[in-house]
Amino acid sequence: MALAEVLPEPNGATSVTETGGTLTVDLAAIEANWRTLSRQLRTAECAAVVKANAYGLGLEAVTGKLADAGCKTFFVADIAEARRVRSRAHDAAIYVLNGFLPDAGTVFIDIGAQPVINSTTELAEWDAFVAERNWRGGAALHVDTGMNRLGIPAEEAIALAPRVQTENHGITLLMSHLACAEIADHPLNAAQIEMFKEIKLMFRGVPASLANSSGIFLGDPAHCDLARPGAALYGVNPTPGLPNPMQSVVELAGRILQIRKLERGDTVGYGATWTAKRPSRLAVAAIGYADGIPRAASASFASIAGTLCPLAGRISMDLICIDITDLPEGAARRGDEALFIGGGISIDDVAASAGTIGYEILTHLGPRCHLVYRGA
Repeated sequence: MALAEVLPEPNGATSVTETGGTLTVDLAAIEANWRTLSRQLRTAECAAVVKANAYGLGLEAVTGKLADAGCKTFFVADIAEARRVRSRAHDAAIYVLNGFLPDAGTVFIDIGAQPVINSTTELAEWDAFVAERNWRGGAALHVDTGMNRLGIPAEEAIALAPRVQTENHGITLLMSHLACAEIADHPLNAAQIEMFKEIKLMFRGVPASLANSSGIFLGDPAHCDLARPGAALYGVNPTPGLPNPMQSVVELAGRILQIRKLERGDTVGYGATWTAKRPSRLAVAAIGYADGIPRAASASFASIAGTLCPLAGRISMDLICIDITDLPEGAARRGDEALFIGGGISIDDVAASAGTIGYEILTHLGPRCHLVYRGA
C-alpha cells in the first residue's frame, strides 16, 4: 500500500520523531469494507456513517475516499460534521442524526444537509421552517421500534402517515435503529424488523433504512432500501463470535524507549500489580492511555518482531511496559516499534481485554500520535 498523505498533528507534530506513537489508517481497507458490505446488500444502497470524526479516524480523509468510491449518502451526528462532509462529498446526501433545531435551519440550507426528525415537536418545527423558507431539501423521519432512545413512537408515526402522504413534509427517508443486531438470534431483532415492515407500508413511496453494520448480516428482511454501516467500515467485527468479514483498518504503534532487565521478584508499574516470576526483560514503549489504549486493557498484548508479548503491569498515561523475556536477545531495541493494534492484535481484541467495545476504542485512538494515511 502506498503512503497517501501525512497530515499535521493536532499537537503540531509533523514527524514521527516528535511523538511516541504512530496511528496508521488504511483508507483502501475502508473502501474495501464498504464494497464488501455493498455486495452483502445486493440491491439496497450502502451509505456510510462517519459521525464522531469517522469513528476517530479523520472525517475528511474517510469521506473523500468513500465519496470517490461511489458512496452517495453519509450520516453524521451534528451540523459541524455535516459541514466537513460537504467539503469532501459535494453531491452526496448528508443526514444529521441529532435532528433539527430552528436556530440551525439556515445552515441546513447553506450546506444542503438533511435533518433526521426525532420527535413530533421537531416535525412541527421542521414544517414551519419549510413553509417559511419554501425549502425542498428534505429530511428523514426516525421512528422508534424498540431502542427507546431518539425517534417518534411507532403509534405516533402510524397516525402521522396519512399526513405525510397528503401534505408536503419533505420526508425523503423513513428510518429506525436496531438495538441488538450484533446478537443475531436476539428476539428483539425480529420484533423490530416486523414492526418497521408494518410502518413502512403506511409510508408508501418513501425509501426506508433500518440496518446498521451488524443489521446488514441479518439478511434481506433488515436491508430495506438503504443500510447505514458505521463500525464495520473501520474494521470492527459486525458478527461477533464468527470470523470478521472486514479488513483491518488501523495500526497503533509505540516507540520503544528502553530495554531493562529485572530480577525475580521485582515489581512493575503503579500498584506493583506485576511481579517477575523469573529473571526478565522489559521493553518500555512511549504510548499509554492518553493515546487511546485503555488502562483497563492492561492484560492485553503487544506485537514486537512479529511475536505477541504480554504487557507487564498497568498501562499508564504515557508508557506501557512489555514482557519480552521470551524474545531472543536483540530482537527488540531502543527505537523499534511495538504494535498495540495490528500485527495480529485487532480492535476487538483490545476492546475485549478492556471490557468494552471496538467502537469506544476507535473513537479514542491517537489524539497525540503521528497520523499516517495509506491507500489513498
